[in-house]
Amino acid sequence: MGIDGVKLTVRFYRTASGVEPVLDWLRDQSLEIRKAVGTDIKTVQIGWPLGMPLVRKMAADLWEIRSRFPAGIARVLFTVVRTEMVLLHGFIKKSEATPAADLAVAKKRHSILRGDS
Repeated sequence: MGIDGVKLTVRFYRTASGVEPVLDWLRDQSLEIRKAVGTDIKTVQIGWPLGMPLVRKMAADLWEIRSRFPAGIARVLFTVVRTEMVLLHGFIKKSEATPAADLAVAKKRHSILRGDS
């Protein structure tokens, strides 16, 4: 199980206006992608902390879930706050490296979540 034997609670990052960008992104994906990402989120939720090949640390308190599906790769960037896994940003990966713009979005949301901005 997760930290101290407690399963993490999954929470979608919510903007000040009430929008949940990762949830909206997931809803726009195909069933195949939603299933792959959902299964991997559940695996991390139950088994945290995890490492490669499913989870990779991207920055301080920021990780990515690396979901594969037959036509490509999806990523969900998240942070862990106490016993909550907060999903910050999701995208379909089109290149080898994680795009700087996608990482910047997650870092900005993480900063807002911490109250830094």
